[in-house]
Amino acid sequence: MLIQDNIIPLYQQLADIIRNSITSGELKYGDKIPTEVELSEKYNVSRITVRAAINELVESGFIIKKQGKGTFVSKPKVQRKIEYLSSFTAACEASGLKVTNEIIKREVMEPKIEDKKALELDDDDKLIYIQRVRFAGGDPLMLENNYFSFKRFNFLLTEDLSGSLYELLRDKYDINPSDSPNSGNDHTTIEIAKAMDEEAALLMVQKGEPLFYIKTVIYDDKNRPVHIGKQYVIGERYKFVIS
Repeated sequence: MLIQDNIIPLYQQLADIIRNSITSGELKYGDKIPTEVELSEKYNVSRITVRAAINELVESGFIIKKQGKGTFVSKPKVQRKIEYLSSFTAACEASGLKVTNEIIKREVMEPKIEDKKALELDDDDKLIYIQRVRFAGGDPLMLENNYFSFKRFNFLLTEDLSGSLYELLRDKYDINPSDSPNSGNDHTTIEIAKAMDEEAALLMVQKGEPLFYIKTVIYDDKNRPVHIGKQYVIGERYKFVIS
């Protein structure tokens, strides 16, 4: 129960009780949290106190409000520095989530004018398009769309891409994707998008679900373009940190 004469505010005590129930596994992902009225009566506190506790847990990502349905335990959010090359795998593993990848498409296609410019392609070059769904803890989290020069990266058509793409490039081909200021990669953008039919189906979310849309051109340590990246990430389960 809550201690009235404690230095810790009542709303914080209540938030701690609910948080501990989630981290201990007593409350699991998808479980519905009792209503404000039920919590108010159970712990003999005002609804204002309950609301403050709930808002703190929503802000910290432990629970999520669904309009007209109630408040539920949410999946853990993956926290990642706001840098494109911050390791997706490392960020997930830091949250206790194992990463797996599923290849959806691997094909050769004609480049658009903007692709030729971004990747500095020869006139007779083509694109390799690789689409993967990246899973965290068994659940889809990111839809990854990468575009490479066919002339430079045609080996990707036959390589095992079930693991880290950047580790493969570094370890086997001595190609080192870089986020350094000298790479020329100063135009990575992050926007909010809504899941359309393809994204919704592959990420297993409802159409219209909020997604982060990340677009970038990645260079190597010799200032040569490596790939164009266009990624969709489930907003509910991801947060970026500015360091």
